[in-house]
Amino acid sequence: MAHDIGWTAQGQGGEPESSDSMRTFGGFVQGLREHAGLSREEFGALVHLSKHSVESIELGRRLADERFVGLAEGALGNTGALRRAFRHMARQPGLASWFRMWARLEREAVSLDTYECRILPGLLQSEAYARAAFGNNIPLLDEEEMETQVQARVERQRLLRERPNTSFSFIIDEGVLRSHLGGPEVMRGALDHLLASASARNVHLQIMPTNYKEHACLAGPLQLLETGDGRRFAYAEGQQHGWLITDVKEVVIVGQRYATLRSQALPPGDSKDLLK
Repeated sequence: MAHDIGWTAQGQGGEPESSDSMRTFGGFVQGLREHAGLSREEFGALVHLSKHSVESIELGRRLADERFVGLAEGALGNTGALRRAFRHMARQPGLASWFRMWARLEREAVSLDTYECRILPGLLQSEAYARAAFGNNIPLLDEEEMETQVQARVERQRLLRERPNTSFSFIIDEGVLRSHLGGPEVMRGALDHLLASASARNVHLQIMPTNYKEHACLAGPLQLLETGDGRRFAYAEGQQHGWLITDVKEVVIVGQRYATLRSQALPPGDSKDLLK
């Protein structure tokens, strides 16, 4: 039986979306498969995918993960070439579709961990705060673009209400809470919204104080999640790009950093007291 282990990138209209590096990787998979004399159906049986899923990977519409690469290597001769190509693709920046895949993974997560040091996490932002954040975008967004971005963020926040069995952990640097993004009124409303969101039983909020002596996540913001079948992924962002991290060893390192930061941040009770 074939078991799908990847996922398809979806654009705003629901159509499959691709990228140059995903298409290049997919073409490489197809070339190795054909060289081995395997049909998509035969290859799919070896990597636990349907022939349609194999086709999606080969056309660059579906992002493979580490498990697929390991199985595909075994099926295609264990040359190591596919694994090297995958590492290049997994670290290639500038693929906005990868965040949409991350958002899809969020809907499957049994746990989701987020560390932020720039602004409040998107899942915890009030609408006014989100509008202020997008209002600082350079180049400036027009009104239609602004509304689209804000509503997409508000829609994503349904996760907190619709997945009561998912564990959400957030760690936020204290400096974010002391900023005045959008002005004092917007910030007061944002902090009230933050407290209300953190009152849910499955939401754990911690503040990293400004007077820290140790800080495990100085490399920047990060997100981690685990799916119901035990797969773990990480996501990180820079100025212009986002990276979906699927390499098992790299995800473990990111997880270790987050676990250490949880021990360094204020406990949830003290964190809520600070907000009040």
